[in-house]
Amino acid sequence: MTIEIRGSDILAALENQGYRSTLPRREIIENLDKRSDGFTAEDLVRDLPHIGRATVFRTIKLLLEAGIICKLSLINGEPRYSLAHAEHHHHTVCVTCGTIGEFHAGTVERVLRLIGNEVGGSIIGHRIELYISCADCARQNIPVPTAGHTHVS
Repeated sequence: MTIEIRGSDILAALENQGYRSTLPRREIIENLDKRSDGFTAEDLVRDLPHIGRATVFRTIKLLLEAGIICKLSLINGEPRYSLAHAEHHHHTVCVTCGTIGEFHAGTVERVLRLIGNEVGGSIIGHRIELYISCADCARQNIPVPTAGHTHVS
């Protein structure tokens, strides 16, 4: 199930956790509300030049801690963020255009339970990111970058 998160929901979630609704936070959240895809901190800095760089990074950290956004690593290690639209999910990241997708996979969860039985402890978290060539890039025959990524057989 996908949950649609709106800016007002984000502000309410922050306020419920004791954070103030400052003008810069509201403007950052409005910017995120307009996005349909992933973003970087630099995207926000560029889009909101009147908001200090440190404020953008502090707000990103706050939204991560509140579980409102997810942090992903691109194949080159650069961080990219997306709104968390569901309770538990995994991500796809297009290695060509950077598009971020979400997926839920019962098979992955079953495998994790099996692994949990074998590790001799409790799995307290995990992160799964599949690096793909998205349908749009494949349709346009955009070549997939080859440096630095692993092929899985």
